[in-house]
Amino acid sequence: MDFEPSDRAKEYQERLQAFMDEKVYPAERVYIAQVRAADSPHVHPPVMEELKEEARRRGLWNLFLPDPAHGPGLSYLEYAPLAEIMGRTMIAAEATNCNAPDTGNMEVLHQFGSDAQKERWLQPLLDGEIRSGFAMTEPDVASSDATNVQMSMVREGDELVLNGRKWWTTGALHERCRILIVMGKTDPDAHVYAQQSMVLVPLDTPGLEIVRSLPVFGYHDPEGHAELKFTDVRVPAENVIAQPGAGFLIAQARLGPGRIHHCMRAVGAAERALELMCARADARETFGKPVSTRSNIRDWIAEARIELEMLRLLVLKTAWLVDRVGGKNARVEVAAIKVAAPNIALKIIDRAIQVHGGAGVSDDTPLAYMYAHMRTLRLADGPDEVHKLSIARRELRRQRGEEAPVL
Repeated sequence: MDFEPSDRAKEYQERLQAFMDEKVYPAERVYIAQVRAADSPHVHPPVMEELKEEARRRGLWNLFLPDPAHGPGLSYLEYAPLAEIMGRTMIAAEATNCNAPDTGNMEVLHQFGSDAQKERWLQPLLDGEIRSGFAMTEPDVASSDATNVQMSMVREGDELVLNGRKWWTTGALHERCRILIVMGKTDPDAHVYAQQSMVLVPLDTPGLEIVRSLPVFGYHDPEGHAELKFTDVRVPAENVIAQPGAGFLIAQARLGPGRIHHCMRAVGAAERALELMCARADARETFGKPVSTRSNIRDWIAEARIELEMLRLLVLKTAWLVDRVGGKNARVEVAAIKVAAPNIALKIIDRAIQVHGGAGVSDDTPLAYMYAHMRTLRLADGPDEVHKLSIARRELRRQRGEEAPVL
């Protein structure tokens, strides 16, 4: 297991870091100011389009997709350090067309979509011309168990008729959102894992209503987290992705890479929080000495470095394993980093906030927003408890001799 970056990976890290230093970090405040100046929080600030054009010009586009036809074709192990760099700020992933939920939706269409679906929806997403949403979570059921999904998708002739409610549909309120991937039940009588299907639903389809924008700890993100109502929404049956009944399997294939991306970015967020904590501790004095001389602060700094290095190694091992054996055979490792990454990042960000005092909970630093995002990540793409349950089941089977040892 060799984690030495390839020459290509090193080159992309250098190019991306230069883009961050020269363009992205200086644009952070501009981005925030443009969002606040708009009539709605759900906007596409002009500075973002400038960053996207610059990222394209520099060849820093679609870095996430391991297909050389649509980008550099980096492996997960090569992409991991790049996602970490992007995770240091809220705007870098979108600037390089590597932002959720579009990455997951593009991977679904790339892997499972028909030629017509790829031409109609995948290509505009790859080109950054449109945005998308992923509608799986529902307000009336425990969506940590995807088999609970209740939205009905009834076949009538050459159409599917959709009825139900969704919420936390990230991306649906972005002014450029044009398409949703929606998960619902097409056959309630089938095997529990074959009842669901995924269907492409254009956002302007009659009967589809945006009920409200859901804030996260008071933040309304530009792309939005929407509650949606579907009332006799009709779409062509050809909008089903792959085939009827494949929804659950597609969801598992989609969420695996998405979880890895989130965890990679979490490492970057935690690294930036640690840097901010150290700088603040050196700059402030209490009782005649710099805060950084206090033993408890030094403990926090040391523990953060230790935990960050452990997390990074686990993320890199998981990326390496997915490259070798695929996401399906690395489910335990993916589940492990999905639990570890937000929890470790939250601990470091929280201590950075504490060192900053009142400034830490304001928007004078990125820490408060980072904390809100990382706390949400303990729920998004599956709550901690479900991932721990999966790990425990696998470990028990292994200890009982029912399964081969983990790689």
